[in-house]
Amino acid sequence: MVKTKVQEKVLEKSDEEAAEEAAEEAADAISREKSTTNAIAAYRKIKEGKKELTEKEQIILDKECKIVEEREIIEVDPIHEPIEIELLGKGKIQIGPPTLTRFEKARIMGARALQLSLGAPPFIEIPKTARTSLDIAMEELNRRVIPIIIRRVLPNGDYQNIPIDQFIKG
Repeated sequence: MVKTKVQEKVLEKSDEEAAEEAAEEAADAISREKSTTNAIAAYRKIKEGKKELTEKEQIILDKECKIVEEREIIEVDPIHEPIEIELLGKGKIQIGPPTLTRFEKARIMGARALQLSLGAPPFIEIPKTARTSLDIAMEELNRRVIPIIIRRVLPNGDYQNIPIDQFIKG
C-alpha cells in the first residue's frame, strides 16, 4: 500500500499530538503529587506548631497524613443538570429570604423606571407626589403590580422562579 505525502503528514501530526497529550497528563500527575505533598507538609507544620509533639500525638498525626495521601482526588465534578425548584404555595420560597433583597429591589425599580421614562404605560394611577419615573416604579413595586418574576439561582445551577406577588412585603 502506497501512502501519499498528505497521509504521512497527518500520521506524524497525530503522533505528535498524542505525545503532547501524554506529556501534559504526566505533568498534571506530577503537579497533583507535589500539591498533595505540600498540603500534607503544611498540615504537619500547623499541627506541630511551636511545641514538640508527644509520641502518641505524632502517631495520630502520621495516621491523619496517611489518610489524606490515600484519598481519591476528584478532578472534575460530575455534570449537574440545573433543575427548577417548584413553588409549593404562597410564601413557600425555598431559595433566599422570603422578602425581596435590596439588590432585587434596586434592579426591578431601575428597570421599571427606565421603561416608564421610555414611554411604557404605568400599571397604577400616577400619584400626585410622584416627581420622577423612579417614584412611580417604587409605588408600583410597593403595590406588587409589576408583572415580573425573580429567578434565584443556587451555586449548583438549580433555580426557583418566584413571581413578585409571592414575596412578603417588608
